[in-house]
Amino acid sequence: MGDRLTLPDWGSLASHADDTLPLLGTALLIARDEYPHLDADLYDTLLQSHAEHLRQEIEQIASWPLKMAAINRHLFEELGYAGDHDEYYDPRNSYLNEVFERRLGNPISLAMVQIEVARRLGVPLDGVSFPGHFLVRLPVDDGLLVMDPFNGGRPLGADELRERAKPHLGGDVPDDNVLLQILDPAPHRAILVRVLRNLHGVYAERAEWDRAARCADRVLKLVPDQPEALRDRGMAYLNLDYRKGAQADLTRYLNLVPKAPDAQALRDQLIDLHAGRSRTH
Repeated sequence: MGDRLTLPDWGSLASHADDTLPLLGTALLIARDEYPHLDADLYDTLLQSHAEHLRQEIEQIASWPLKMAAINRHLFEELGYAGDHDEYYDPRNSYLNEVFERRLGNPISLAMVQIEVARRLGVPLDGVSFPGHFLVRLPVDDGLLVMDPFNGGRPLGADELRERAKPHLGGDVPDDNVLLQILDPAPHRAILVRVLRNLHGVYAERAEWDRAARCADRVLKLVPDQPEALRDRGMAYLNLDYRKGAQADLTRYLNLVPKAPDAQALRDQLIDLHAGRSRTH
């Protein structure tokens, strides 16, 4: 409890191994872009208080599923964390400080709260980059306990998971091997990139191009030369009339993925840029 939470530096994130990349600290760093006066220690202390409230109870429970049930009961029933079903795309649902303050979030932000509390109690909870909604998983004696943080941490059976995955697999029902691959633990870097891509999508939809550019730029701090982030930042720059930056990013994107489905449209865009015109959309 005594140590202050030190947020990482954007410039150092690319050099972190996935297992040393701090999930909470980097998520709050993302939030600090939008909330520059954010007090990271406040939220670290809040998380610790959630865990300490449960510690004695959790230590007296033998099985992982029952430990997890107690954690979920405290978070979702007693403290009132919940999925924001009414305003799913509200950007506040992606910023952890707002999730702590409002007790509302999207699947991935609620998963991060679950993961942080569980791990502080010695429960090895991981995130799952499931297609559609982000999930969490816990190893148990006979396999995996998979839960939906957006719906109160509800456990999900194999049949429901297959149905959820099917629309994202061209209508195919995943077999056991494919399903287990989909349920692999998500590295911290992948979780944080997904948070930023969610935010980018919201801001691009709203034509808030400065924020959209910032989110794509932050992805590139985590994963340099990530093609989609280069394209997204380039298009945001184009909409901001920052042509030099747009030209550099879109050219780099085309060099990395010359056969991308949008490659020809972007080449046309670059030709127009060279000619002093732009086709923003």
